[in-house]
Amino acid sequence: MIDSVIFDMDGLMFDTERIWATLWEPALAGLGLSYKEGLDEAARGTAGDSMRAVLRRFYGENCDTDAIIEALHAQAEKAFQAPPPKKPGLDEILAWLEQRHIPMAVASSSRMASIRHHLDGWGLTHYFKVIVSGEQFSASKPNPEIFLRAAEALGTVPGRTLVLEDSYNGVRAGAAGGFVTVMVPDLAQPDDEMRRLYTAECASLHEVRRMLEEGRL
Repeated sequence: MIDSVIFDMDGLMFDTERIWATLWEPALAGLGLSYKEGLDEAARGTAGDSMRAVLRRFYGENCDTDAIIEALHAQAEKAFQAPPPKKPGLDEILAWLEQRHIPMAVASSSRMASIRHHLDGWGLTHYFKVIVSGEQFSASKPNPEIFLRAAEALGTVPGRTLVLEDSYNGVRAGAAGGFVTVMVPDLAQPDDEMRRLYTAECASLHEVRRMLEEGRL
């Protein structure tokens, strides 16, 4: 029985990952760097020290990780001036959970200003009892701390909390924290590692809602 639900944001609630993928090249170019194949996939779902570790892996231990991250977010501010498109089934699952008084949280690696911008832009903020940002932690996903903090704030325990994720790092974090973890793939399709880690895979948030209705989660 699920007592609460924690939502990732980028690629799960909003169709933003495709946009983020286009931002690396101009952000890096402004610093005299070229985009390296695989960076977007490796960094997806990370923040803080987790993202810095990825950047050092691609650009060397002495690269200016803070400058790269700031340049990326400067590009994002321009790209996301309007609220991004919602993923199919988002409105329906939020309404369904609210009707059943199941508390919800957002736990995203994005900055709090970005989370608020997207939620407020669609008038969705009121659904969430808790909003947690990766910038509040030194190590974000795949470290489970962001989900553990959200569950604590919701007043529930991991084994009775559903985590909805689209990214590899998010699924890793959910599984590491002992959560009921469902992958709703976006850009990255599940591989053998993901299939070992997640509780279930759903094609969309519509399917997640149906599984909840049928008591399969």
